Amino acid sequence: MRFNHPSSLRPTSIPCPRCKTLVSANADKCINCGLKKPGLYTRLPVLGELIRGNLSFVDGIIVVCFLLYVLALALDFPKTISFSNIFALLSPTNEALYKIGMGGARSWQAGRWWTLLTTTYLHGGILHILFNMMWLRQLGRWVEELFGASRFIILYTFSGLIGSILSALAGTNFFVGASGAIFGLFGALIYYGRSRGGTFGSNLFRQILIWAAISFIFGLVMPGIDNWGHLGGFLGGLLMAWLLGYQEKNRQSLGHHLGAIFTLAIIVACFGMMLVFFFRT
Repeated sequence: MRFNHPSSLRPTSIPCPRCKTLVSANADKCINCGLKKPGLYTRLPVLGELIRGNLSFVDGIIVVCFLLYVLALALDFPKTISFSNIFALLSPTNEALYKIGMGGARSWQAGRWWTLLTTTYLHGGILHILFNMMWLRQLGRWVEELFGASRFIILYTFSGLIGSILSALAGTNFFVGASGAIFGLFGALIYYGRSRGGTFGSNLFRQILIWAAISFIFGLVMPGIDNWGHLGGFLGGLLMAWLLGYQEKNRQSLGHHLGAIFTLAIIVACFGMMLVFFFRT
């Protein structure tokens, strides 16, 4: 019985990570754009998966959000069981959320800069996380398909960051939730629909515009909603979608993939700071 050696299963030709021209996997440089050792990029962890289009971030973000939600509950579990009203059901305490990266003006003033990102992965109750994750699963998959996975993680992270910054500057003491980043997905899809046009683009533009308007109105009439974060995230999504472009206009480039790696590194660094703070207190 014979088995192929793993090296024999590697493709002999690949699309160039920069210009997408088909080149030999062992070429010294791309014959079209001159990129040196194009095959090397596709063999690197994460970067290679992004180049080949085999990586999705939506499910990973959802898993991380739920794991952190469970952690927040476990840190102060006896106090998280409340039946006073449905919105307070299984709500982590502020003390627990603060320990694992809750953002806000007070966190920023205390020098906890990393919370501007970590707070977008935290949630204040079971209904809060369920609604946000349902929106993320729906909108996130559309953005990943239309913009690409690398542009999605850059856009999602930037939107959440701008939402956090605007909310902190507006004086919101504490806030948690992915809704700023999710409003960034609204903004990106609105930009896409308006820019693309045609039947599909126009229909998508109208649908997302209606959903975004309803969500904004809901935030205005419900107490305790971080509307500054929603506005900042929405504007951040519009801006980043315009800067990055989408797949039909220009395919993801090596620069987009490297930007995604850099974004992931920043996220990991912020959670690293969260762990340092957690074990010091």
